[in-house]
Amino acid sequence: MADFLLVHGSCHGAWCWRDLIPALEAVGHTVRAIDLPSHGSDPTPITDVTLDSCRDAVLAATSRQTIIVGHSWGGFPISAAAEANPEATRALIFLCAYVPQDGLSMAEMRRQAPRQMIVDAIDKSTDGLSYTVRPDKVQDLFYHDCPPETVPYAFARLCPQAIAPQETPLPVTERFARVPKAYIRATDDRTIPPEYEEQMSHIAPEGLRRTIDSSHSPFFAQPRHLAGILNDLEQKLPPHAE
Repeated sequence: MADFLLVHGSCHGAWCWRDLIPALEAVGHTVRAIDLPSHGSDPTPITDVTLDSCRDAVLAATSRQTIIVGHSWGGFPISAAAEANPEATRALIFLCAYVPQDGLSMAEMRRQAPRQMIVDAIDKSTDGLSYTVRPDKVQDLFYHDCPPETVPYAFARLCPQAIAPQETPLPVTERFARVPKAYIRATDDRTIPPEYEEQMSHIAPEGLRRTIDSSHSPFFAQPRHLAGILNDLEQKLPPHAE
């Protein structure tokens, strides 16, 4: 069975994988989740968060046999990790995630999307270094199809998101290109346009693309179904070349 490393998206932390971890463990996999800098229990100040520090947090937690799953913004640090060291991981799985285009930042990619779905849902901090999601927008943006207890659980844990790493361009080369990739897109996503996810999913070959009828948070909405998709993809991804 596989070793999975789960990497969260904006404003979230390792806590968001609460339901997916046991679902993956139930089918025999080893699963770990990390807090990116300034998220969850990580004490890094917002002022010190960079795309490189997010990349390094991923690299520190992975091994040659690890499949890294990146959700949403998490697609960028996992891609940066693969670009820095293609041999450090077995494969990348993008879950409702941004796939970098050479030389663009995540924020630039979001602005190029066919629709803007979050601009009226976020508040920038007074110092301009981070943003948060407006409380009245949280459920519709992230969790509209999730169990009722999800919103209070998540709302108590959502944190400010550093802007600097999301405004940092990420050059990607053949180093990133040679790492095996899969993509899972959500058909009812209200954070990233589903049609944009479909476009980005072509980073993976057709046989390694999947859909899930879910919001932006399938790990809460359908954890067992998502675990099944990940299990199926693991069986189709190539083993790491020794």
